[in-house]
Amino acid sequence: MTRRDEPREALPPTRDLIEEVVVRFDAYARARAARDSLFPTARTTPRQEQRAFDDLQAAVARLRNRLG
Repeated sequence: MTRRDEPREALPPTRDLIEEVVVRFDAYARARAARDSLFPTARTTPRQEQRAFDDLQAAVARLRNRLG
C-alpha cells in the first residue's frame, strides 16, 4: 500500500473549526456573565462554567492541530 492509498483522517475544514471556536467562546462568555446574575434561575454553576471553558479549550486545540 503506497502512502497515497493509506486512509486519511477526516478532518473538518478549517473554517468549521474557526466557527466552532467562536461558538464555544460565546457560550463560555455567556456562562461567565451569568454566574453573577441577579436572578437565581439565570445563574450558572461553577461546574457549568468549567464545562464551557473545557469545551472552548478543546475547540482551540482542534484548530491548532489542524493548522499544524
